[in-house]
Amino acid sequence: MDDHPAGPPSRGERQQQTRAALVVAARDVFARDGYHGASLGEIARIAGYTRGAVYSNFASKAELFLAVMDANLHLVGRRTWDPFDPVTTGTDTGVTEVIRGIALATLEFIAVAARDDRLSEALADRVQVLLDLYTRIAAEARADDEPLAAAEVGALLAALDQGVTLLGLSGIATIDQRMMRIGLRRLIDPARAATQPPTDEPGGPAALHDQEIHHRIATAHQDPA
Repeated sequence: MDDHPAGPPSRGERQQQTRAALVVAARDVFARDGYHGASLGEIARIAGYTRGAVYSNFASKAELFLAVMDANLHLVGRRTWDPFDPVTTGTDTGVTEVIRGIALATLEFIAVAARDDRLSEALADRVQVLLDLYTRIAAEARADDEPLAAAEVGALLAALDQGVTLLGLSGIATIDQRMMRIGLRRLIDPARAATQPPTDEPGGPAALHDQEIHHRIATAHQDPA
């Protein structure tokens, strides 16, 4: 057992703590005010730092937004899940609004990145993380006789996830969490999906990503540490 008290954090550790606090604050401000409307000064204030702390850690608002994306993708991409598991429909309204706000801010950022080669490449790298996650899900759950490669099924799963989110942001509530899971299952293994007929139970509000993605982001939002 080490009886020596821990020393003060190193300069590198303090910088990591500062960056983490700024990313958490930025996530909430981007969700509330959008990408264009978010103020770096407001982000610094909520995080408990000066505006200078933002610029000493991030070269621009775009770089800070990419860091928020990285944090969210780390949460959802670190392990797979089984889309054939039962659907749960419990939601936290506050967290759902944060997820909705970040999705809207991301649409703003996509429009900015599309006009900047460097940002466009950085955004594509982040989207690839989601594609890789769904590819791993497809590889683990697809039928043995599936003619499509796991990466092809994964791309279709990611397209469904993003398309459903866009519908939800547009006010179309046709696809809820129950329907989202039904769609994922049919893409992964149609024969197996046919053995799990949909129930008449409601699937909650319009889906913003699959329920497991929602759960992981919600957990982190409730306990940023």
